[in-house]
Amino acid sequence: MRLGVIDIGSNTVHLLVVDAHHGAAPIPATKHKMVLRLAEHVDAEGAIDESGAADLARFVHECLGIAEDQGVEEILAFATSAIREAPNGDAVLERVRSETGVDLQVLQGTDEARLTFLAARRWVGWSAGRLLVIDIGGGSLELTLGDDEEPDVAKSLLLGAGRVTQDHLPGDPPSAEDIRAARRTVRASLAREIRPYAKAATPDSVVGTSKTVRSLARIAGAAPSGEGPYVLRTLHVDDVRETIARVAAMTAAQRAGLAGVSAARARQILAGGIIAEASMDLLGVQELSICPWAMREGVLLRYLDLMG
Repeated sequence: MRLGVIDIGSNTVHLLVVDAHHGAAPIPATKHKMVLRLAEHVDAEGAIDESGAADLARFVHECLGIAEDQGVEEILAFATSAIREAPNGDAVLERVRSETGVDLQVLQGTDEARLTFLAARRWVGWSAGRLLVIDIGGGSLELTLGDDEEPDVAKSLLLGAGRVTQDHLPGDPPSAEDIRAARRTVRASLAREIRPYAKAATPDSVVGTSKTVRSLARIAGAAPSGEGPYVLRTLHVDDVRETIARVAAMTAAQRAGLAGVSAARARQILAGGIIAEASMDLLGVQELSICPWAMREGVLLRYLDLMG
């Protein structure tokens, strides 16, 4: 059956169309995305502004047309941190519903973490043993750990690359003082939540998901996406440190010239590096593998499980 997933993130809005069947890996048919950066379309109280809400409704409507052209039978639509944290999130959801007929489901942070873990577990398989997943989004950081398809520990922290950039890294490039302050804030926030992971058994495998982690790996020399999803790609914590030092003094325009860094995410790659380094360091991770599946695939897999 052909399914469509509309994913409303803090940076981008994605439509993923796949051919999916219970017991089989979803096969991508087409993708469509819009760089919306909802996290930047907020007022002083954190509410999503008129422009952001209008663009969101317009893009969802656009997605419906593409899905129809692609023969999609069912659309799964969900929103994450940007809508979840906005005080007028319900009003934005109602606007999208009234203008498009699409009922966006808001995933809570722990649900986001668990679905990403499910996708990563299915990708790496049971031979990976006890699995730790680090997922750096635009608005939040998800950390999950477990032996099964359901994690034993799942946390969602307000430490996304876009959020840290917006809140702590002004300037293009930001000052050395702001970078140090951002690093302190990220590490202190993460250290407050680290105890359940420290108490648990050491993971047998560690994977990273999300565009931010993939970009950091690409800067460090990992294979480009054009070589396909089955190529082994890794990221060492020392590579992350080198990338932080390299991009800290660059403008966003200069960062966009790096391999794997789009203009839309160029400002956020420094914050992404700071978050990745802190997560790996405080969790005792020297190296992780890149997992191409994340939350969108988790949503699809959970749906297929329920339908099966």
